[in-house]
Parts: sequence; C-alpha cells; structure tokens
Amino acid sequence: MRDQADFAKNILPFLSHLEEDEAGPDPLQVAKRLGICMQEMVILSRNENPYGPSPAARAALQDVPMHRYPDSRHFLEALSGYTGFPPEWLVAGAGMDEIISTICRIFLGAGDRAVIPVPTYNFYAQAAGLCGAGPEYRPRTADFAVEADVPAGVKMVFLCSPNNPTGNALSEDNVRAVLEETDAIVFLDEAYAEFAGKSLAGLVKEHQNLVVGRTLSKAFGLAGLRLGYAIAPPWIAEQYRRIAPMFSISSPSLAAGTAALGDLDWMRECVARIVSERERMRSMLSCALPSEANFLFLQTRRNSKDIAEHLLRRGIIVRDCSSFYGCGERALRITIGRREENDRLLQEMEMLEEKSIMRIASDDASTV
Repeated sequence: MRDQADFAKNILPFLSHLEEDEAGPDPLQVAKRLGICMQEMVILSRNENPYGPSPAARAALQDVPMHRYPDSRHFLEALSGYTGFPPEWLVAGAGMDEIISTICRIFLGAGDRAVIPVPTYNFYAQAAGLCGAGPEYRPRTADFAVEADVPAGVKMVFLCSPNNPTGNALSEDNVRAVLEETDAIVFLDEAYAEFAGKSLAGLVKEHQNLVVGRTLSKAFGLAGLRLGYAIAPPWIAEQYRRIAPMFSISSPSLAAGTAALGDLDWMRECVARIVSERERMRSMLSCALPSEANFLFLQTRRNSKDIAEHLLRRGIIVRDCSSFYGCGERALRITIGRREENDRLLQEMEMLEEKSIMRIASDDASTV
C-alpha cells in the first residue's frame, strides 16, 4: 500500500491568509461554562430583535410544502411592495452574507482590490478574500465618515450605513461623493436601515455601480431563517441570478419573510421600542456614542476584553470589538434588548463603576 498523499496541498494557497469569521461568545457554551440555564442569560451581542418576528411569520411556517423546492416569486413581489422597486431590480439570498458573497463572485477575482473603510463588518474582507481579492483597509474620519477618494484600479468598495459596529449612518453627500469618484462597484450594506428611519436605496436609480444590501434578520426578527436581499441595477441583478444558487433560500424562510413583509405594523412597533430603549440607554452610559442602529458603541478607557469578560461572568454577553479590524482594544458593542435585559446590563455597569473595577463616567466626555 502506498503512503497517503498530502491531500492538504489541494487547498487554494490564498485561503491560508484568511482569518475565521468570529461572532463573539457562543451563548450555549457560555451557559454551560457558567452552570446556568439559557433562560438566565442576557444576550446583547448579536444585534438581534429581542421581540422576534411577526406572529404572521410564525403562522406561515405551518403550511409550507416541505417536499417541494422553494419558489421565491411571492417573496420578491412582497419585497417590491415594501421597497418600491420592480422585481427585476431585486435579488434574494440566504442572509446578507450570501448576498455579499455572490456580489463578490461577480466582480472580484485573484489579485483584485476592495476598499473597506474600518472599523466595519468583518465579513466584507472574508468574502473578498474567498475570491482571491485583497482588502484595502482605510481608516474612517474622526466622526466615522468615509473618505471619498478611491484609488484607481479598485474593483469594489464596501460601505455600511448605519455602520457595524459604530452605529453611525453615512450622509447622502458622503455616499454620493464615493459613487461619483470611482468606477468601482459600491456595495452599501443597509442591514440596520429600519432603525435609522432612512435609506439611500433610491441612489440605485441614479448610479449603475451601486448595490444596496438589506436583510430581514434585524428589524423583522428573522435572524434564524437567514433571509437577505439586494436592490441593484437590472444589469447587476441579472448577473446575480445567473450565478447564485437556485434553491439556496428554504421554503420556510421565504414563507416567513413574505408574511413578515405583510405585517409592517409589527416590525415598526418593534423598531420604535428598540429605538426608545436605545436612547434611554445612551443617556445613562456616558461612554456610548450616538447610534442609528439597534446597538450602542461604547469607547472604553480600560481594555474592553476585560470588561466583556467581567459581564460574561455575570451572565451578560456583549461584544468586545477588538476582533473588528481597526477598532482597537477599547470598544464594546451592546445590542439593545428588552427593557428588563437592558436594566440588568445598566445595573452591572453601575456596579462596576462603584467598585472602581472600571469607570463608566469619564472626565473627558465619552471614554471609559
């Protein structure tokens, strides 16, 4: 018998440079480690809607024909009604990540470059890297806006508004300036647009190089069903449909998404409650920056990893942002939960201050 071959040599060489995507502490593992039940955990780390989806979305799951392949047409029609764009301008995917990955596969190849203003969502770099392209990180301005000048030869630019993890929305002038200064494809991630109460999707009608990604994971409360979509010029949408997996979105996801889009009152009520809690929490956390998303970004004086670990031991999971490229080691992201969950977090933060484990308030405005 001959020796086993080195099968690992078949791995594409450029994949060795990619880092694993990281979503923060796993709630189930944390609960096991602490010896407490999941119901006692306060999970404020993944920007989920704590109120869940519309009851109509839950009911829609009951009658899904599991033995048939999925059909996305009803969902796309519902999206058309919600966004105001004709179906030929819309594409759907299994979550925002599939939308991003598929767009990258259309426009990026080995050796290409993609501009990513940081700090921001880490998956943009991973999706570009999976195509063999290289991320070109560029720091944001002091107020987390993005520089308009894009180097020549760049194939894609990734923007996020409101930005994850900083929570700020980009101005229309800022996005227009980027679009008008480059011939690259600009991907604008609006996963949190409902919490900002505004969208720049209308710019797609003016700019043939703009794609706006959206999701039903956040405001609509369907994170577990993985359902995203994009608004794109028809020439891009056509290419997307050519290469995207035909049946990647499950029938339950499509049925729930269609029903959720038919109950906008539920979504808007959830958003209103979350925004109200966001502003209440911000008023009580001097280190929290203004946010237009469903989370707060805290700039801390102490190492944020230590603060997150202390809260973790108290059964509260927040996101230490040190894993976000360009974020540094003194930043936390806190998802807005239910009022009682938020109160528990605020109580723990107050106790930290009183015990001098860390200082929440600061002498120089907004840092811990």
